[in-house]
Amino acid sequence: MTITYASSHPTFVAEVSGVDFNNITPEVVSDLKAGLAKYGVLIFRNTGLDDKSHVEFSRMFGDLDDIKPYSSAHQSFGLRRVSVRNTVGLCSYTHRLFDVSNIDAKGEVIMPGSVDWVMRNGNTIFHVDSSFNPRRAGYSLLLVHSLPPKGTGGGLEFADSRQAYDDLEQATKDKIAPWVLMHSQHHSRKVASPHAEILKDVKYKPESHPFGRHKVVQRHEASGRMNLYIANHAYCIDGWEVEQSQKEIQELLDHASQPKYTCEVEWENPTDLVIWDNTCTLHRATLGEFDGKYKRDMRRTTVHDDSPLAWGHNNVGDTWRSGLP
Repeated sequence: MTITYASSHPTFVAEVSGVDFNNITPEVVSDLKAGLAKYGVLIFRNTGLDDKSHVEFSRMFGDLDDIKPYSSAHQSFGLRRVSVRNTVGLCSYTHRLFDVSNIDAKGEVIMPGSVDWVMRNGNTIFHVDSSFNPRRAGYSLLLVHSLPPKGTGGGLEFADSRQAYDDLEQATKDKIAPWVLMHSQHHSRKVASPHAEILKDVKYKPESHPFGRHKVVQRHEASGRMNLYIANHAYCIDGWEVEQSQKEIQELLDHASQPKYTCEVEWENPTDLVIWDNTCTLHRATLGEFDGKYKRDMRRTTVHDDSPLAWGHNNVGDTWRSGLP
């Protein structure tokens, strides 16, 4: 098996060919991990994967996060649609799949402005996965199940946070070096939907829950390069006033999301797959005419980060999840 990488952007993102998804070996995974260390984002076309093989493939990259805590709290991160269709109940792999589609539990398109829509709308602004939990995400593997019509939106946009760090002025690098950011998915939801009535409830306020704490300047272990670990989940700088924190955080987000650091990935077919490293890239789903009209069925597995920075400034071994009691 000869694996090749074709660059999609001058500094990151590559489309991969030559992978036989019916014959994935540890050597193949090692090759792909090396590709991720270099490019941060890998695109695969027509993989032929389904839910089960998606999870099995993902497990070869490390320990997987799961949706059981959210399911037991009756939140809609998991594949309620899959468990409803599964006559034998929640199978051994379904709880590893995060539902990032625009489809509700009844199989209908989620309408803009609805509660489900608000809770998922944070996916449309630049973020990294699970920085708001005690242990952050390493790799994410997103698989297409169904697509809206071409030209109606629904792609993915990535930002190169390593190159963004490299290009900062030295004075800025020195200033931000000691900062620890406090991450909350409730904050990013409010940023994405600032006028949503439901988010005014005290249970959706960032201060009502623990924060995921991580340094903003980090060395990316796999590549040895420095990285700007920033996201719209970042609510404030630890020890700072919120208002001043958010001004500083927004400046970093604006810097990292400049067009020269971004690359949009367009889906082509069902079973297309994208893998990205959350510890050196940001991402967001792109909106378009499909929103509220056409189904966009996407399912994600999330590999826990296993680097020395995985737990950040959180307590190692904590099991709380963002937004849960």
